[in-house]
Amino acid sequence: MNGAVVLAEARLWLGTPYRHQASCRGAGADCLGLVRGVWRALYGREPVEVPAYTPDWSEPARDEVLMREARALLCEVPAAEAAPGDVLLFRMREGAVAKHLGILAQPAPEPSFLHAYSGHGVVESSLSAPWQRRIVGTFRFPERG
Repeated sequence: MNGAVVLAEARLWLGTPYRHQASCRGAGADCLGLVRGVWRALYGREPVEVPAYTPDWSEPARDEVLMREARALLCEVPAAEAAPGDVLLFRMREGAVAKHLGILAQPAPEPSFLHAYSGHGVVESSLSAPWQRRIVGTFRFPERG
């Protein structure tokens, strides 16, 4: 999928308030909701039905639900090949399950990414060293088939 197209769609979500489990541009989204909404805009529908999920993303059970689904639905790419429009998967604490997503906006010289963040909504943030250390997967939207 063309990264510029992905990024242009994601930027339409900027300013959307944070709402857990939501995926409605302008009304509310969480980090998964942002990626789901971009997917719907690109492909016309979601690839799977998303069941209800808790903010801890199965952390107590140590179940890597988000990593597993990202690998099943998106195309994993090496971090060194990350390009605008790619999906970034984050582990918020060392040893915790991956439970945050963002979309790479600019890899360099001043890296940034779009994400829905509790208390902030959908924003573009600096992909600072602390954020970069948390990346555990880089994925690309598949080509339309």
